[in-house]
Amino acid sequence: MLKLEAHGIDGLVGNWIKSWLSDRWQRVCLDGTFSSWRRVWSGVPQGSVLGPVLFLIFINDLDNAIFSNVLKFADDTKVYKVVDNQFDSVQLQSDLDSLGDWAVKWQMKFNVEKCKVVHYGKRSIDVEYNLYGQLLEEVVSEKDLGVVFSNDLKVRRQCEEAYSKASQMLGLINRTIQFKNPEVLLPLYKSVVRPHLEYCSAVWSPQYVKDKALLEKVQHRFSRMFPELKSLPYEQRLDKLGLWTLEERRNRADLLEVFKLIKGFTAVSWTRFFTRIDNGTTRGHNWKLMKKHNCCDLRHHFFSQRVVNRWNSLSQEEVNASSVNSFKNHLERRRRRKMDFFMD
Repeated sequence: MLKLEAHGIDGLVGNWIKSWLSDRWQRVCLDGTFSSWRRVWSGVPQGSVLGPVLFLIFINDLDNAIFSNVLKFADDTKVYKVVDNQFDSVQLQSDLDSLGDWAVKWQMKFNVEKCKVVHYGKRSIDVEYNLYGQLLEEVVSEKDLGVVFSNDLKVRRQCEEAYSKASQMLGLINRTIQFKNPEVLLPLYKSVVRPHLEYCSAVWSPQYVKDKALLEKVQHRFSRMFPELKSLPYEQRLDKLGLWTLEERRNRADLLEVFKLIKGFTAVSWTRFFTRIDNGTTRGHNWKLMKKHNCCDLRHHFFSQRVVNRWNSLSQEEVNASSVNSFKNHLERRRRRKMDFFMD
């Protein structure tokens, strides 16, 4: 309530929220057996619309005394900083201590067992860090918001995990559905299998052939589940089913992401990723992007770089599409005219 009042939420609204939070009780049910009722002394009720809003207000000042960069998403908090020397590492440790003090003060301590340290870059100093006096575990990769990030910034681990999850779901469908009909299996594949292979692909789209082939194996298996298509080449099977290769879909997703950024359909500004070319050229369209020079091959395959050439080759009509669906239709027609446009 103190934090709500600091945000100007008081009066009738403040009293209503206080009443909603107060005098709550809870119990646990396990296999039909209930525990005794216990009073809830702290926390936010789950399964409500107001709960997450109150939680965000509660943690809003978490980074007030922090000098490092902080990213907050719900209850996931990330602290990061360029550490080139001993002073930087001491400052980062000081920020971790400040976070720990904040959590203790507001009775929301971090689970140290779940906190990890990842060192990125060749110049990073491999210093040990601690929280509440307990040493934090150093790892070479960690999952963040559903994507596995490795310290070498390669996406092999993410591809393996996506392949594993998608394969499990495809196997479940294959064992459960006896009548192998496209009208039945296609909606299932698109809704419970393919999302595992494409979730947040703009962040981790693979650059190596072995990683691309690993993901494509799932769609290979799916297209062979139909007896009448087994003997056909992969491309013909996809054509019969009305599917794109996963590589084509990832490159299409990149273009859609650029379109949404430029049109302002996302909360993130396009200027964080791109620089617009404003040279008055009459060829192509008027929203061409600059491709920056890169010293390392890895950077060349980041989203902000790999999509530039394909985006710049679009027409003015395609770029001027009024909506995302209209832009998708333009891309569909372009693929029919030029089949290899979405292939690397």
